[in-house]
Amino acid sequence: MAGRLVSCQSFVSCQKSTTLSSHRSSASWRCLLFVVSLVLPSWANASCPDWTASTASSRITELTSHLRQWELAYRKDGSSPVSDDVFDQTERRWRELQRCFPELEVADFKDRSSAPTVDSATPWQRHPVAHTGLRKAQGAAEVKRWLSTGVPDSPAPQASSPQRQESQSATIAPADRATDIWIQPKVDGVAVSLVYHGGRLAGVYSRGDGRTGQDWTRHAAVIPSIPQRLAGDWQSLADGDGLVFQGELYERLEDHVQQRDGGAGARSHVAGWLARDELSPALGQRIGLFVWSWPMGPRALEERLSGLERLGLGQISRYTHPVESQEDAAAWRERWYRSPLPFATDGVVLRRGRRPDGVTWQAEPPHWALAWKYPPREALAEVADIAFRIGRSGRITPVARLVPVEVDGRRLSQVSLGSLSRWREWDLRPGDQAIIELAGLIIPQLKGVAWRAAERLDLEVPAESDFHLLSCWHPTPGCRQQFLARLAWLSDSSALDLDGVGEGTWKVLVDAGLVAGLLDWRELSPERLAQASGIGKVTAERLGVAFSETSHRGFPQWLSALGAPSAGGISEHDSWRTLATLDAADWRRRPGVGVVGARRWRAFLSHPEVVVLARQLADAGIAGFVGAFDDDATRSIATPGSAGPLHRPLNRPSHSPSNRSPASPLHRAPASPSATRLKSDAGARLEIDAAPWLASPPW
Repeated sequence: MAGRLVSCQSFVSCQKSTTLSSHRSSASWRCLLFVVSLVLPSWANASCPDWTASTASSRITELTSHLRQWELAYRKDGSSPVSDDVFDQTERRWRELQRCFPELEVADFKDRSSAPTVDSATPWQRHPVAHTGLRKAQGAAEVKRWLSTGVPDSPAPQASSPQRQESQSATIAPADRATDIWIQPKVDGVAVSLVYHGGRLAGVYSRGDGRTGQDWTRHAAVIPSIPQRLAGDWQSLADGDGLVFQGELYERLEDHVQQRDGGAGARSHVAGWLARDELSPALGQRIGLFVWSWPMGPRALEERLSGLERLGLGQISRYTHPVESQEDAAAWRERWYRSPLPFATDGVVLRRGRRPDGVTWQAEPPHWALAWKYPPREALAEVADIAFRIGRSGRITPVARLVPVEVDGRRLSQVSLGSLSRWREWDLRPGDQAIIELAGLIIPQLKGVAWRAAERLDLEVPAESDFHLLSCWHPTPGCRQQFLARLAWLSDSSALDLDGVGEGTWKVLVDAGLVAGLLDWRELSPERLAQASGIGKVTAERLGVAFSETSHRGFPQWLSALGAPSAGGISEHDSWRTLATLDAADWRRRPGVGVVGARRWRAFLSHPEVVVLARQLADAGIAGFVGAFDDDATRSIATPGSAGPLHRPLNRPSHSPSNRSPASPLHRAPASPSATRLKSDAGARLEIDAAPWLASPPW
């Protein structure tokens, strides 16, 4: 029941925030989606969504379609529109939904009926030995279990024949489970079969669907890493007249560190080169060969390694090591992840030294090998909503709220989209599947869109022209976000450094009606603070002390707290009076201030709202402000003596109705005789000097 209450409260809060985040007609269900996503575990935690059979069928069909498209692209030339990370996560989601809805009939996205056929127009060849592929461990626990039992967590597909069931899916005898285990780097390239007859190269075929592949033999003559003739006494190692090897064609790289450099597009480069009608010798020099399997070779792995060395295919020997435990495997995995290698890798492969003869292999992952991939560099997440955050300076930052997903121990629930222009470029909407970049980043970033929702929802987007450096000085409708951001900046270490006071505290005070102007908090006693919901006596006392201590802050700190431009080299020797008298040329002579900076400083110092705040600080005896308003020369805003406070933000966004607050002596200012009169929406007359900010906004 408590959980439901939290959900309802969150839903109400979400509804209140939809003014700038989405179209009203669709806001409620999107808020509900976001709130429910916070309460329910993610797919990564093996939960099942509360969907109708129709919805589930539609979602599974959608996933099947994308997986099939990507799988076919990979079969064709070894490339893919998405990364392995995104493919693997999509496949896990697809399998999990099948588990959740077992009553639905689901077509296998790897259905071989859609595989390319061998014809004269498309030179595809049947592999002498099938490429098995690899199961992928979901974590260290599965690796440990596989090492001890010989059985991975992920279920094997149904056997196509009794022979296959025996050869590829049989469990390991107890005596062999913890012995004869070897580890290799999982080279990130394009898998191929190499076929030799009479010691001469007869064929190079892409992995394709594991059974048939494209014929790339024409390129082998300009790839020096592929031997045209086998070295040594190959006859003693051959099964009859032929020898078959499986391996990886990879891009040669110098000092490639996977943790630092990622995949570097290496696989796609090689796939693209090999897809050409003709491969240049220069590109051929950039392709290396890593033979990782000799299907019909000696039964013992040590003998296979020795034989490959004799044949001139022995690079694998330097990267094949015995392991006895998950800890050993983890150590090699970490080493290869962070050490320079001549190729890109995406994990490690654990193999049992003794495995069935290649004649029995099928195009399905076997029990005797397991891939343990590196931490994902990308995550796939569904967009629940798009929110638009408005900062202190008026900058609008779109944020994608995600249906929470856990990837490699990291829980992702939102990602910043940077700017409105970037969001428009992505055109990201609720329901889209976003690709989030993780690797090497403290804060995840949007990398792309895997696929888009069929229904493109309209969003209500705030106008950039409504928000700027001098907008929103009060929490009027449409201005709450920027006003709270101003308060949060004011209490930051870059300004007044109010320990323990953040945006959460300011929200409580604003919601309680205690703070409607940037400096209203200075007049709040502990007794008044304690009246706010959520603030107890102890907290009120602490806030009272923190607020009172700001009287001793210096002029630069107070100027920063008001939101002044950062450049200018402001020091304790400056004062409001001296700064207010500087012209544009004077400002340009100050450190870090150019033409634009000078315009911003003059606009800031002459803005009516800022002048009101400066007068309050002068009246309070704050250093640098005292005496600044002793004569009419420096007055730039005034209200008649009998008028109420200035709580209406001048230059407020056009969509924000005025919200005049009760009177407070903190906001009164004497009239200025040399002023341009403006009519306020409440009937009071405001008198302001004709200032640069009126002529042309500096932002």
